[in-house]
Amino acid sequence: MARYSQRPENALKRANEFIDVGKPARALETLYEVFRNKKWVYNWSESLLEPIMFKYLDLCVELKKSLIAKEGLFQYRNMFQSVNVGSLENVIRGYLRMAEEKTESAREQSQQAVIDIDDLDNLATPESILLSAVSGEDAQDRSDRTILTPWVKFLWESYCQCLELLRTNAHCETLYHDIARMAFNFCLKYNRKTEFRKLCDKLRKHLEDISKLPVQVANVSLNKQETQQYNLETRLVQLDSAIQMELWQEAYKAIEDIHGLMNMSKKPPVTKTMANYYQKLAMVFWKAGYYLFHAAALFKLFLLSKDMKKNITPEELQRMACCVLLATLSIPLPSAHPEFDRFIETDKSPLEKAQRLAVLLTLQQPPTRASLIRDLVRMNVVQLASPQLQELYQCLEVDFNPLTLCKRVQDVTSQLQGDEQYIPPLQDVTLVKLIRQVSQVYQTIDFSRLLELALFTTPFHLERLLVDCVRHNDMQIRIDHGASCVHFGMDLSESPREDKQDGPLLQSMPSEQLRTQLINMANVLNEALRIINPNANREEKDKVRLQLVHHYKENMTKEHQRILARHKIIEDRKEYLERLNTVREEEEARRAEELARQQALVEQRRLEQEREERERKRHENEIQQIKDRHLKEKMQQISQTAHGQKMLRKLDEEDIKKLDAEQIAAREAEELQKERREMQQKLKSQEKKIDYFERAKRLEEIPLLQQSFRDKQVEEKKLWEEQEARRIAELVLERERAVETRKRLARMAQDRNEFLSKLKSGRDSIYQAKLKEYEKKLTEERKKRLQQRKEERKEA
Repeated sequence: MARYSQRPENALKRANEFIDVGKPARALETLYEVFRNKKWVYNWSESLLEPIMFKYLDLCVELKKSLIAKEGLFQYRNMFQSVNVGSLENVIRGYLRMAEEKTESAREQSQQAVIDIDDLDNLATPESILLSAVSGEDAQDRSDRTILTPWVKFLWESYCQCLELLRTNAHCETLYHDIARMAFNFCLKYNRKTEFRKLCDKLRKHLEDISKLPVQVANVSLNKQETQQYNLETRLVQLDSAIQMELWQEAYKAIEDIHGLMNMSKKPPVTKTMANYYQKLAMVFWKAGYYLFHAAALFKLFLLSKDMKKNITPEELQRMACCVLLATLSIPLPSAHPEFDRFIETDKSPLEKAQRLAVLLTLQQPPTRASLIRDLVRMNVVQLASPQLQELYQCLEVDFNPLTLCKRVQDVTSQLQGDEQYIPPLQDVTLVKLIRQVSQVYQTIDFSRLLELALFTTPFHLERLLVDCVRHNDMQIRIDHGASCVHFGMDLSESPREDKQDGPLLQSMPSEQLRTQLINMANVLNEALRIINPNANREEKDKVRLQLVHHYKENMTKEHQRILARHKIIEDRKEYLERLNTVREEEEARRAEELARQQALVEQRRLEQEREERERKRHENEIQQIKDRHLKEKMQQISQTAHGQKMLRKLDEEDIKKLDAEQIAAREAEELQKERREMQQKLKSQEKKIDYFERAKRLEEIPLLQQSFRDKQVEEKKLWEEQEARRIAELVLERERAVETRKRLARMAQDRNEFLSKLKSGRDSIYQAKLKEYEKKLTEERKKRLQQRKEERKEA
């Protein structure tokens, strides 16, 4: 065998002989020796080694030897990845085609489309062995395990090997992504969720490895636009496959990869790609329960389709508006979590999580339900929706009618077709709205009456909503099971929340009014002080104003110099960064030029060798034939142009024979110059006509503009007179109201005087009593001190 394996053609002949006698394993060993013997392999062309490689891979597929096939493919890639990429691509595609055909034939024999094995890389687990030992299996189960499963595993290994083989080769980049999509189709066809996860991790690791590779011609670089587009299309296929297999975690990871690739690209993605991205993103958000971001994604898709799609129909626009409005109204009402509830939150940072989701939608900050509703009204989405959904928006967000709220919502939701997924969240939002509106009307309501108003719920579900409202600190509710009633807003010492509630509001709760009572009183007192004494703080304000002006004059020059110095520092920093970028770009360009120069020198040396071989075989008389052929081609080129045909018509056949190629080209240039002069003359005459026409239009336009100005003056004068008359009428009406107010208050003057006189007389009597008591004490103290002084003088 060693004697035949020294030369590839002998090895192929020997392998065919082994195949004919029914020994494919010996044939595979014979061909394997060819690729192991590098002395001969690297000296033979692809025309000789390609048939050997096909036979080698055919035997590997026949015997299910994936590792041996991997070694042969790696050897073939090292030989031809820089010489003949087409041969390498043909070999790999042929190998995968053979593996797919064998797997498909095994699938038809086993009559089973899905394999009930979790991981193909670990077929014989202890659990599966014990289960097969204790459970009875028929002949079909054993056939599926022995026929289909090995081929599915072999095909999966083949995809992985080919992806590892081509992951860094820039010449086979298209083939790499084609194989990745074939692998996604394999996972979909056989429902291989475990392998799909492994494939996604493998592609993600390959992308990380590519970003760390040095900049070379043969390596894949993420700086190229083509590479970014290939990876983006592959990740979109991965997203579609993950959604079809309902692997929502992998779909979310694919969305993050797509967003990173779109940010990496210098050119914005096409509209179709962005629309597909937002559509799939909305689906993933809905499955994950993020109704807020689901509605935001649909709103972005609506704006994108409305702005970019030129031939959009009104029916399609209405359908998209209905979908966006339904998704927005289905968003649960936001809750104000108390402090103790924040400590038991399952997520470490809900705000950080919302920020990451907002980044996927290219938003600066996370949206809210109120902001989305404002955007829908601003972008006229509500008016574009169907009349039924406009009625739904009206009853949920505008009208205040708790007695008919649920009935109106039920009438609209019963007519929904194709959007039944939004009905349960819409019903929950409606019930919470009902509870809030009832709390503003009733202080206590019977539970059965509340259940009658909530048409589409059960007592347990309604009680759960009431408890959630209290737990999230949205409302003050107390359920009295003994009396079968519900109490609202009983605790005046605590207010539910500080921000304004969503939707219609009839009145504030007593606790909310009590919370703002001191603030309102302080505002009224400040306003009263300002009216009573408007000049109270004028001196202090003037003093502060003078101090500010003096401080400004002192520091004006210094601050101006500081601003100029800061501006100069910023400019210097910009120039420094620009110089760094220029130096870096020049260095990268120099490296690229050096690599390109080296590649060009190698290519030029190879081309020179080939040219020398061709020159030695060429005969001397071919020079004349080339000249004759060149003249003939020149005549054909001239005859294809319009001025060339005119020139040829002027010359007869004898003159053409006398002229050579240069003279014919000169004649052609003369004809072309003549036509250019004629064209310039025509353009000048057209320019004069346009000038005259424009001047005539201006002359006709002047009287029309003057008449329009006079008409506008008349209209404006008439409008001013109407506004002035309206203003005078409003002033007269205001004067009449003031007189009526004065007359109405004048009736209170007598009562006010009586109250003041009574108040003054009561306070005067109190004052007189205190004055008498004071004078009595003063007289006693005076007598006491006089007696004391008299005794002191006697002693002295």
